[in-house]
Amino acid sequence: MKTLQDYVLTIPDFPEPGIMFRDITSILQDADGFQLAIDSLLALIGDTPCDVIAGAESRGFIFGAPLAYALKKPFVLIRKKGKLPRETVSASYELEYGSAEIEMHADSIQPGQKVILVDDLIATGGTIAASAELIERMGGEVTKIIFLMELAGLEGRKKLEKYDVASVITYEGK
Repeated sequence: MKTLQDYVLTIPDFPEPGIMFRDITSILQDADGFQLAIDSLLALIGDTPCDVIAGAESRGFIFGAPLAYALKKPFVLIRKKGKLPRETVSASYELEYGSAEIEMHADSIQPGQKVILVDDLIATGGTIAASAELIERMGGEVTKIIFLMELAGLEGRKKLEKYDVASVITYEGK
């Protein structure tokens, strides 16, 4: 039986020399791999209380939406600035070279709601830390943050120390 790691292709020296790119499209292109990914993420959730699943653009949508469906929970989009049509709330965060901003609809999280936050990858943790901050500013409680993959060498968990964080696959490097 294949493990999820068996579905991940590693592309050396992409996008630059020395980087080992972990390609999730190979998981998505295989029905068994995609099902294993969703089942593995569901296992990370376990009995964690939640009212809402939230996913970070864009690959958090790919994995978050099926989780919300399986758990019969609403799904909330966390998008890059300027992509949502109604009133939004936003949070800024630092990138390696500059900054970025994410948004959610102002009515997407209600005070007291328990939220599980989903993304495909934790690298430096900036996007997800800003997402969690945004959820909390709206009165929500982040009960768990889950990832398909983690690049432990980039130490993204340090930005998320106050949260329950779990990853299906952990790669020690960058």
